[in-house]
Amino acid sequence: MKFIHLADFHLGRRVSGFSLIEDQTHILGQINRIIDEEKPDFILIAGDVYDKLSPSVEAVSLLDGFLTKLSAEGIRTFIIAGNHDSPERIAFGANLMNQSGVHFSPIYSGKAEKFTVSDTFGEADVYLLPYLRTAEARRFFPDAEIGNTADAVRTAIEAMQIDPSRRNIIISHQFVEGGVTSDSERGAVGGTDGVPAELYRNFEYAALGHLHKPQKMQYENVRYGGTPLKYSISEADDKKCVTVCELGAKGTPVKVTLRELTPLRDMRELTGSFAELIEGGSDDFVQVRLTDTERVPDAQKRLRTVYPHIMSVKYEQELSHTPITIIEDAAVQCADPFELFTAFFEDVNTKKMTDEQCGYMQKLIRQIWE
Repeated sequence: MKFIHLADFHLGRRVSGFSLIEDQTHILGQINRIIDEEKPDFILIAGDVYDKLSPSVEAVSLLDGFLTKLSAEGIRTFIIAGNHDSPERIAFGANLMNQSGVHFSPIYSGKAEKFTVSDTFGEADVYLLPYLRTAEARRFFPDAEIGNTADAVRTAIEAMQIDPSRRNIIISHQFVEGGVTSDSERGAVGGTDGVPAELYRNFEYAALGHLHKPQKMQYENVRYGGTPLKYSISEADDKKCVTVCELGAKGTPVKVTLRELTPLRDMRELTGSFAELIEGGSDDFVQVRLTDTERVPDAQKRLRTVYPHIMSVKYEQELSHTPITIIEDAAVQCADPFELFTAFFEDVNTKKMTDEQCGYMQKLIRQIWE
């Protein structure tokens, strides 16, 4: 059987104040074309379909159109709630949706929803485990020792009582230890949230969501689908893709193929002087690093005329200057104030003061000391 693993749409997301609805519409259209070419038996979407608990009308409409097309083509779709989703909203109308082949994870109640799919090799079970917090697991497993998220997920998987003689697939939205993070999700991972990849080892395939970089974990069958778009500059070098999987007989490894996605607008970092960059231009989402040693008045506003989706402007010098030398108190008491300031200026700016600046500081110091 062939299936496609998707995750982390974050529909309705904004980056530096820019709405991404147009970009997300474009990328979902591209995903649809890949689905038409690959002709999978079903689709797995591993959480964070929305970016907010209360998604915008545009975001809901976008997901509705995407799922309606899959349903019309007879492709079953399995979706779980991520940490950005409202479990209640995701679960609403699930029984009605099931009749259309669109299966949303219900609100977790101590039991992961299970669906069965089949091919020439027999049946396979698909388990839907939505984003799970430690407190939720404790509520449904009061007798279990649950001290962190790893314990919570381990207990939830044990409660599934999977049949090892059958092929088993799980969709899960957690931070698996060892995963490569990015700025756009880093605040929601780490600490006691880590889950060892070992917990998913006995499944034929674990379709993970949460981390934005597509990646294989410790085991070949445990993978993150990643986001279809770049959502922070830390993802500038990532290759976003659609993960296509082929599952054969029990005991055979899953064959994985990555289909690369091309965004409507890329996200990248530009480095150069203001004079150089103002001569260029791009509709991409860009973060600019200026090499100018003096601040340029209204730099971002002026650059926006040629880079309409500019996200921010930073100065290379301010980001990479050497640490300031610490001077002992005794030395400070004896040193000449002008000499101290001169050393400070050179540490921060990596250049000497001009004659005009030296004259200004000497005059200012005399006034202060007087």
